[in-house]
Amino acid sequence: MVTLTAPEVPTVDALTDTTVDLGVSSVRELNQAIHNAVDGQSWTVTNPGGKHSLAVGIDADINVAIEGHAGYYAAGMHQKGNVTINGNAGVGLAENIMSGRVHVTGDASQSAAATGHGGLVVIDGNAGARCGISMKGVDIVVGGNIGHMSAFMAQAGRLVVCGDAGDALGDSIYEARLYVKGTVASLGADCIEKPLREEHLAELAELLAAAGRTDNPAEFKRYGSARNLYHFHVDNSTSY
Repeated sequence: MVTLTAPEVPTVDALTDTTVDLGVSSVRELNQAIHNAVDGQSWTVTNPGGKHSLAVGIDADINVAIEGHAGYYAAGMHQKGNVTINGNAGVGLAENIMSGRVHVTGDASQSAAATGHGGLVVIDGNAGARCGISMKGVDIVVGGNIGHMSAFMAQAGRLVVCGDAGDALGDSIYEARLYVKGTVASLGADCIEKPLREEHLAELAELLAAAGRTDNPAEFKRYGSARNLYHFHVDNSTSY
């Protein structure tokens, strides 16, 4: 175990398990250190204190555990490895994630995994408004509820909600698949309930297992695009 005790960027050639104390080191120093990291290393971040932009832009197969609450844009632009936040996360968790895994054991604020292209984002608690907005291939599993306007303009990927969904779910959705176990306050423009076939049950079971959950896939409903807004038509002008 190597612990940062001075505000400086560590050398990482020989490190395999590093602790960064953000009560001593800065966020800039943390992010620079993990950008210098090599595959196989593990990092523990203590005293995060709700600071913003923690563990952003990771491009190595490393494990980062943040022991406490994170602020805005934690694990943004994530490309490789795993980030676990043992606490809550602020706005824009895992924004523009490309691959890898980001896991929050508590709640996440609005716009979680916005514009995500790939990877898996797991939120054990609730997620705020606009969860998965403009998602482009990311998989999101939320153990609790999600807020309004979630999956707005969702283009690809899967959103699994084990609780309830707020108003205007899937507004102007394209080809993303939405699975909700609880109730949906209202569906957005061009979003409809769709049949839950065997292929979807298998897909959902795989996603739940990947998130470490044991929910029954048969208890969910599937939602997706009615495909009426793909091309402009005057009869639909009030829906755009």
